[in-house]
Amino acid sequence: MATQQYYLALDLIEDESLIAEYKAHHQKVWPEIIQSIKDAGIHLLNIYCVGNRLMMIIEADETFSFEKKSAMDAYNEKVQEWEELMWKFQQALPWAKPGEKWILMEKIFELPCE
Repeated sequence: MATQQYYLALDLIEDESLIAEYKAHHQKVWPEIIQSIKDAGIHLLNIYCVGNRLMMIIEADETFSFEKKSAMDAYNEKVQEWEELMWKFQQALPWAKPGEKWILMEKIFELPCE
């Protein structure tokens, strides 16, 4: 099974209590959210934080696409509820388009294999 990798970035509102609350939510992600991620073909999703900057790493199978995930999420009330809750803590990157949250990062270096 082929694996696709994606790296995305997003900022949190720069407020220590909000950042702590955001992290706490991610210690107990709703089961419906976990299931929606898996149903989209994602088998690994990690989020890292430094300061107020987040980086998400996704590994997914060949059935995954952001368009498919977005379409699935549009009809999932629990995902919509989760996203609305998370937006309380998140802020778009300065170069994001209106309504855009997570931004796909560009790979600029890869260590060559010997």
